Amino acid sequence: MEFDILFNNLTNPTLLFFMLGIIAALVKSDLEIPASTSKFISLYLLFSIGFKGGQELANSPWSSEILASLLFGIILASLIPFYTFFVLKRKLSVYDAGAIAAAYGSVSAVTFVASMSFLEMQKLTAGGHMVAVMAFMESPAIIVGVILMNKFDKDSKSTQSFNLGKVLKHSLTNGSVLMIIGSLIIGVISDSKQAEGIKPFTTDIFKGFLALFLLEMGMVTAKRFKAFKHYGWFAGAFAIVIPFINGCVVAYVSQFVTTDIANRFVFAVLAASASYIAVPAAMRLAAPKADPGLYLPMALGLTFPFNITLGMPIYFFIVSQV
Repeated sequence: MEFDILFNNLTNPTLLFFMLGIIAALVKSDLEIPASTSKFISLYLLFSIGFKGGQELANSPWSSEILASLLFGIILASLIPFYTFFVLKRKLSVYDAGAIAAAYGSVSAVTFVASMSFLEMQKLTAGGHMVAVMAFMESPAIIVGVILMNKFDKDSKSTQSFNLGKVLKHSLTNGSVLMIIGSLIIGVISDSKQAEGIKPFTTDIFKGFLALFLLEMGMVTAKRFKAFKHYGWFAGAFAIVIPFINGCVVAYVSQFVTTDIANRFVFAVLAASASYIAVPAAMRLAAPKADPGLYLPMALGLTFPFNITLGMPIYFFIVSQV
């Protein structure tokens, strides 16, 4: 692997702010970002990436590759929770296995945003339709996770249709999902000339807000990691090994869907990421018995840091070599 790519990623200012957040939490600093400010920054990031993706999609003719990419994303979001559920069920309860499988089959919008920043460092740009791919990958994993929980939970008295209806509605109306899908649609239908007027807001200040958001993510990660320690080696190993395998396999297999290196890299990152926003919110309805103190720290405390530090350079190396 080209170690200069790894070094450049580790010295990326946005990633360094993430590490600063971890240090701040470890030394018990009073550094904090107000909850309202944090929510605004996260909405801004989703708005910016969705709108820019919509603009790029509007200027790109629909093709068989775009349709294949959307279908490939949905398949990934369905297969990953299916096989991981049976791996997890060997050591964990049906509820915990289903919730974790749904989280790892779904995607992390923040990891997606970080992948855009990584590509920019390599002077590459992913297609605008990859934003739509990410949005389409949110719900299938949740649905598969709920189906598997209902099927293998012998004590469950609720019906699948009832649970699935509520969970599907909640996943589609979740704030993060609604923001990125809505921004994508607005970006598609907006006049490109008029959209230039908000370009300084959607593009120029993007990295600054991303750095602040990752600063807070670093502080949250350190706190979640402490709560995660008593769950043992199995959950910790899963949170790193399984996403890494998913990312590497998809980095290779994606060549049969698209030849674009940037798009293949994004596919690998999406397959390796884990949701810690949309899925936990949906699991409160679908699996109240699942322990959020397990699947949240796994996704945010281990998988997210691994992907943005070591995972991305490895996935990029694979797609650039194959």
